[in-house]
Amino acid sequence: MSSENVHPFIAAQLNYLVTHFPLSIKMWSGSKYYPGTLDRFTLAIPYCLDFLKWDIIFDAESPFSAPDVIFGPEDETFNLFLLMDGDGEGYLKSPKNCFSDWNSKDPTRLMILVQQLRDQYKSYQNRRVGEVDDDRLKFEVGTMLPREGIEMHTVSGVEKPEEVKFAIPLMDMDINKMVPGCPWRLPQKIYLQVIYPVGKKVVSTPSAPRVKLFSTSELKALFLIEDVKLPVWVDGMCMAEYLPHLEESLAKQVSEAVISIDVRRQFIEALAVVFGRPLEADSVFCRRATFLACSGVFTFMVHFLISTQFPRQHPILILQSSQHFNSQGAPIKSHHLVDYPWSPRWEPSLMAARIFEYLVDEALNFKRYCNEVHLQH
Repeated sequence: MSSENVHPFIAAQLNYLVTHFPLSIKMWSGSKYYPGTLDRFTLAIPYCLDFLKWDIIFDAESPFSAPDVIFGPEDETFNLFLLMDGDGEGYLKSPKNCFSDWNSKDPTRLMILVQQLRDQYKSYQNRRVGEVDDDRLKFEVGTMLPREGIEMHTVSGVEKPEEVKFAIPLMDMDINKMVPGCPWRLPQKIYLQVIYPVGKKVVSTPSAPRVKLFSTSELKALFLIEDVKLPVWVDGMCMAEYLPHLEESLAKQVSEAVISIDVRRQFIEALAVVFGRPLEADSVFCRRATFLACSGVFTFMVHFLISTQFPRQHPILILQSSQHFNSQGAPIKSHHLVDYPWSPRWEPSLMAARIFEYLVDEALNFKRYCNEVHLQH
């Protein structure tokens, strides 16, 4: 963050937090009571596949002081937990220690404070889940606890029944290292969200929990979690039985997704044989490429958008004129072109050749379209 209205010490704390926190934090600033002074900020901190929204309040007139932290209204008892049990993991790891030894000149202090508070919040939620009076839930928690990285959260409200949510990291795979030239700053993960309704009555066959896959946002460049079909939850099954089958299937699909990068790369290389060297191309995931083409004196670009499901799904083509512009001064583009000869069983060279043949005729249609749009303006 850079702003002339933010004190340099405060700005340094916020910049370090956003760039070095091990999870992707969102932040926004402002106060309706003090619009000219930026010393109040809201953090959205990832937790259990959702966000904790905490307010961090500095004092612009005393920037050397530690900030105040205001938790969300749904976590009123978290304050009490910190007061009563916040030193449970030792004084050095306690947020109380971070407040009392605050050093405004050390840009790492806010990040350390937020990390310690998040750790304490995880302990707070673990305790709340442990106090839920539900035999099935207690059994599931007992079998899942040996797994590292599990986060849990109790949810209740006036208009909805009590539930317990789990975020379970899947697969002991370093996906970042599997992708050569990977640009990701943070580790890419896949999680299973499991939501159990809380019931105090014992039933012979409990209903299946609600399950859904989530992934870190950048993973979609390699692998779409929406394409994964979850295994069926069999009556009487527990999570310890469900997870191994899911992880085995996911590991196979992620490995296939990494291999498919080379398949897409071979296709782009085949395109280069007939179109010439690309103007630009995605060299890491091979999801897009742009080539320059011409039909007589009409020069245009061909954009290839390549799905992670390639070659089962054929690429989307977009033509862009180098000579025609709309009333806003933007280059005229075609609609998405998908109705061209294609077979996923073809060799890359044949795929490229058939696309080139298709564009010989389509270029004339696109030129005519560009001229019509140009005349309208």
